[in-house]
Amino acid sequence: MNMSLLMPNTEPETKPIEMTCNKPDNVVHVAVGVVVNRAKQILVARRHETQHQGGLWEFPGGKVGSGETVQQALKRELLEEVNISIRECSGLLKISHDYGDKHVLLDVCYVSVFSGTAIGREGQPVKWIEVDELDKHEFPAANQAILAAVKTLLQSNP
Repeated sequence: MNMSLLMPNTEPETKPIEMTCNKPDNVVHVAVGVVVNRAKQILVARRHETQHQGGLWEFPGGKVGSGETVQQALKRELLEEVNISIRECSGLLKISHDYGDKHVLLDVCYVSVFSGTAIGREGQPVKWIEVDELDKHEFPAANQAILAAVKTLLQSNP
């Protein structure tokens, strides 16, 4: 696994994240949102059984479209999937992971300012969980670095 961790500052970043899709054709580029509410709970969603890594929990997000920035893709995906409108987000980390049958590039953003009530708009279960509940949920292997970053972030900024 190849990853770089960008620890966020304590102040939310308000400028857009201008990362665009620049990857080989066999890599799936995904914008991922670590959405944290005022109570410091994290939004997670369960992947449909028919999807790659089906049945596992994930941080919401989706594929970055051609010509789309990570921020544009994340705003679109969170609204479509979980009814969340991003107001502010900042880059958290980038992960490249090879599952054998699929290679993913995850651009992960920290979302702390948003509007909307989280619901699974595609029929998927969604819920808010405490940081100490993360280990009670099974996540895809590529998400392990995200879990570590979220724990570090939320446990150091109560």
